[in-house]
Parts: sequence; C-alpha cells; structure tokens
Amino acid sequence: MKFKNILAITLGALLASQAVAGNRTVRVGTEPSFAPFEFVDKKTNELKGFDIDLIYAIGKAGGFTVEMHSMPFDGLIPAILTGTLDAGISGFTITEARQKRVAFSDPYCSAGLGIIVRKEFENEIKSVDDLKGRKICGQIGTAGALYVSTKVDGATLTQFNSAPEALLELNKGGCQALVNDRPVLAYYMAHTQNQNLTLLPDLITADKYGIAINKHDEELIEMVKKGFEKVKADGTYDTLYKKWFGDNS
Repeated sequence: MKFKNILAITLGALLASQAVAGNRTVRVGTEPSFAPFEFVDKKTNELKGFDIDLIYAIGKAGGFTVEMHSMPFDGLIPAILTGTLDAGISGFTITEARQKRVAFSDPYCSAGLGIIVRKEFENEIKSVDDLKGRKICGQIGTAGALYVSTKVDGATLTQFNSAPEALLELNKGGCQALVNDRPVLAYYMAHTQNQNLTLLPDLITADKYGIAINKHDEELIEMVKKGFEKVKADGTYDTLYKKWFGDNS
C-alpha cells in the first residue's frame, strides 16, 4: 500500500511538472515600428505583423504561452541577458557578434540591407559605393547602422530609436540616404507612395532573421525549435508569409 501511494505521488508530481513546462509563459520582446514585421495597429492599438503572428504560432505549436513586451530595439538583447525577457523577435539579423551573446532559432526569413534615397540624389546615389562621404540616417542597434559605421568611408551617420524616426529625418532632408532592412523599406514605399524618395533595387547584403533566446535557457531553445518545425511542416508558416508578403515575395 505504501509503495502504491509513493508511486501515485511520484507520478502525480511528474505529471504536474510536465503540465507546468507545457504551459510556460515566455516573455518575448519586440520593437514595434518595423512594419511589416512588427508594428502597432493605429485603429486597435494592437501589436501586428509577420513576426508577431509567427511567434504566437510557434508558441502554440511548441507548448508555451507568448507574453509580448515592447521596448527600444537596442534594449532587447540586454533585456534577454539580464532575464527581463526570455526571447526577442524583432527582425534580428543573425550576426556573429550577436551569436556570442544570445542563441538564435533557425532562420525564419531571408532579408538584406537596402538603401532609400531622397529623389534629388537618385542620379548621384545609385549603389552602396556612392554612399561614401554622404549624410546617412540609420536606426540604433541595427545591422544597417552597423554597416554604415564600419563599411562606408567618410559617411556621417545619424542614428534614431526607430525606423519611422529615421525615415522622418530623411523626409525632412536631414540626410541624403537611409540604410535599413530592405523588406521594411519596400513596405514603407508601397504603403506611403512617397514621391520624394527612391528605393534602390539592389541588396547590399544577404541576411537572415532569427529569434533571439537566452543562451542558458535550453528548455526554451528546444521548445522554439520544435514549434518552428511544426509550423513549417503543417503549412502555417507559408500561410503567414503569403499574408504579409504576398505570393511573389
């Protein structure tokens, strides 16, 4: 009788621990001014975008509940390192420098840096080589800002907290060009029909996005991996991609 009671208690404790693990709440950070990946819907004040839909789908498939948090882009990785966040999804380009600080999921999107220029400079700035010595806008902590500061000789880089702020400065004439992720720039041009700006056709780099996760959180790394595999296998990923980027992206 005692053995059966002990066995029952042990099994009960095991099932309880599995239930807790399966219903884990994961704090995920994002910087919601990076449409179409993440942005705030002006009508509903809700977070929307490809990244947002994707992380909720991965959470459902991976057995965890997503709790979204908004903060400046350059604060996301520090928040993961300090434990304020468990993960981040915000158009994170997978770089060697970032991989030293956080773990990344498998790539979920291929992207790259693009250039958007003021109309009056479109005959002078036709490629990345023409950015030398120019006034350029960028977003703090992004691959675009890092590229300009390390690869473009003689450039004067002015950085802003968000992509919309950088685009506003470009529109005002505070800089001649802006370097950022091309899908974001293309989305902006498509939705604003801004006649004062020109998006150059070429990619500067070929990058991939990943979900940033605390390196020491092996449980979450595995949950995200399994969840992502499931949404790719069951067609959810393809459906979300077509929703935000269309059939010909």
